[in-house]
Amino acid sequence: MFSVVGAGVAGLCVTTVLAERGLPVELLSDDSIPASHWAGGMLAPGCEGESAPPEVIIAGVKAVEWWSSHVPGVVRRGTLVVAPPRDGAELDRFARMTTGHAPADPATLEPDLAGRFARGLFFADEAHLDPRKAMAALRDRLTAMGISIRQGQPRGKIIDCRGLAARDLLPDLRGVRGEMLIVDAPDVTLTRTIRLLHPRFPCYVVPRGAGRYMIGATTVETDDPGPVTARAVMELLSAAYTLHPGFAEARLIETGAGLRPAFPDNIPRIREEGGRIHVNGMYRHGFLMAPALAEKLADHLMIRKEKTCELN
Repeated sequence: MFSVVGAGVAGLCVTTVLAERGLPVELLSDDSIPASHWAGGMLAPGCEGESAPPEVIIAGVKAVEWWSSHVPGVVRRGTLVVAPPRDGAELDRFARMTTGHAPADPATLEPDLAGRFARGLFFADEAHLDPRKAMAALRDRLTAMGISIRQGQPRGKIIDCRGLAARDLLPDLRGVRGEMLIVDAPDVTLTRTIRLLHPRFPCYVVPRGAGRYMIGATTVETDDPGPVTARAVMELLSAAYTLHPGFAEARLIETGAGLRPAFPDNIPRIREEGGRIHVNGMYRHGFLMAPALAEKLADHLMIRKEKTCELN
């Protein structure tokens, strides 16, 4: 029996893949809110190439298909990247550092942006999802498969997906704070993820449906788990207003902040330490990397199983 500890995106993906491979598995969940609860849900390996290493991009390319085959609600309309005219150099820099894009007229893809941006980059193969709905769908899928989701102590080999809580065994983990807003903006109509480039206040806007949008982008090197700061709210709303003036009349529905777990090199990985298998260090790549790491771990465990059977 494998006991997966932690019910964020990593734990849910690991449990799902192990169950699909026919391995005995259970999921241990507590009442804590995982960092993935606050995620943007962007499946955007091309855009992440601005700062992410190749292994994240390669693994992330497969994430769109994995999520599309496991949960409803994956919106496959690509990512549009824009910059104000005065920040055109930022768009050129982003183009040089990323792949999988083509020049685009923002108004052609999103008529609501007409007259505001002269040019953009379109990453046609990217997608987005609602993280909370996606994780709930994975839980429902596991329940339908007869997989136990419970609280309490593990009963088998532990696969530790606790995120930052695993620092008791992984002391090199650090917290990277991310802050987000959810607004109701009836005067805005956007159908895909929009990334606004800015040398100081970049942001992304992700449609959540029914006139609601998630606005985010902050990456702060701190372990502070406190509420969103006034500065972050002002900067994010200011950036959103730069994207579309309709955000000035938006109603602020929710604010939130979470601590992403990260290793020193910001690359998610599988490690065996302290008698446990750890899947951790998701940084800002949880929804991109969790499926790939889950599949990699399942391959490893299946090989172990086969070798054990041969010895017996």
